[in-house]
Amino acid sequence: MDRYIFLVIVISTIITFFLRAFPFLFFNEQRKMPAWLDRLGQRLPASIMAILIIYCLKDLKTSFLPLGIPSFIAIIVVVMTYHIKRNTLLSITLSTLTYMILLNLF
Repeated sequence: MDRYIFLVIVISTIITFFLRAFPFLFFNEQRKMPAWLDRLGQRLPASIMAILIIYCLKDLKTSFLPLGIPSFIAIIVVVMTYHIKRNTLLSITLSTLTYMILLNLF
């Protein structure tokens, strides 16, 4: 069983690596990305952030206190960090850390 799990992890890693590397191999200086794909790459990070925020708020209870306060503050951190830095990974990381710290405080 352990060998099977290891094999699944290795195969998943290889497939993920090639899926991530494929655009860089396919599109180079000679072959440019289509305009629609370039626009999609510009709009997708903000869309993903909005979907993640909505997904995180779906289980929020109707009472705002006490669990609503950490969620609200984490949303503010996500929006401000992304607005200032335009870095999705940084926004998600900082807001998650903020939420987890505040959740333990409340």
